[in-house]
Order: sequence, then C-alpha cells, then structure tokens
Amino acid sequence: GRVTEGSLTVGDEVETEVDVERRRDIARNHTATHLLQSALRQVLGKHVEQRGSLVAPDQLRFDFSHLAAMTEKELKEVQHRVNERIRQNLKVYAEEMPYKKAVEEGAIALFDEKYGETVRVLKIGEPPVSAELCGGTHVGFTAEILLFQIITETSIGAGLRRIEAATGREALSFLERHTSALERIAQSLSSSTEAA
Repeated sequence: GRVTEGSLTVGDEVETEVDVERRRDIARNHTATHLLQSALRQVLGKHVEQRGSLVAPDQLRFDFSHLAAMTEKELKEVQHRVNERIRQNLKVYAEEMPYKKAVEEGAIALFDEKYGETVRVLKIGEPPVSAELCGGTHVGFTAEILLFQIITETSIGAGLRRIEAATGREALSFLERHTSALERIAQSLSSSTEAA
C-alpha cells in the first residue's frame, strides 16, 4: 500500500479494499504467462527458460532464453496454443508440497530463485499442461482469460528474447485498433479488408 494523505504508525487500524477489476486483469495476465511458457517450450524446445516477467493490469511481459528471433509461424503457433488452452477452460489450482517432490514431478522453478522446503505449485489442467512454482494471483479457469494476443517479440540481449502480450479487455482493444487501422487503409486504397 501507499499512504497518500496523513501518516500511519505501528498499531494503527486500517481498512483496505481490493480493486476487483484491476485484480482480475492482473490474474488473467499472470495465468497467461504460465500458458505462454508452456507453449514456448512446446514450439521452441525445452531449452526455453523464464528469465524475467512483468504482470500488470494492461499487459504481460515474458523474458526467456532462446538464441534466435521467433519466426512469424512460431509466433502464430504459440499464440494459437495459448488461445486453445483458454478455450478448453482448464481448471487453475494450487497445491502445496515439498520442494523436492514438486521438482521431481516436473514443476518449473525460476532459474535463480531461492525456495523454502514447502512450495506452492500452480497447476493448469487435470492432468496439468503447466506446473510452476508460483505465489501469485490467478484465474480459476483458463476461459476467464478470454483472449491472448502477442503484441511484440524482441531481443533484449544475447540469447534472451522478450514477448509482450495482452489478455482480456486489452487484447480485444488491441484487435479493435488494428482492425480500424486496416479498414482505413483499405478505404484509402478503395479496397476491402477481406482476404482473397
């Protein structure tokens, strides 16, 4: 929290309120990062490892290890796989278990993170299509994400790539803006937006 007026001292009682819509947007983006990592590992290979991420209400950013820029075909395949998992409305749930057991069962842990003896494993699907050590907020079922849209894929250093994407309302807004732009271009060319 942040104090914007007055001051607080130890022992003061406070009342907090969660911005539900903001929390839902963050949860959509967070669960989508798990689906994205799973899809990247399926399309590009098991060498893909998370190297950082940002989960915000309006976007997600996922940094990962990979030596080459992704092709248009690979990007489309990853996006398709994530959206397919969303449409399947898979259950999203957490289980607490010993760290060693989680790793033995194939749960993905962050590359440089320190974990305690007991960890929270976030699983998607039964049987799981994704299992990662994670303490964040998530949706209850993948269909709550609504839609996943990759915005950019770029290099951020040697052997490191970054995908920026949106889900839910932001993904729909992105598509609406691009559709409008395409329609304006088609009109200026006295053409149609329909593919031949």
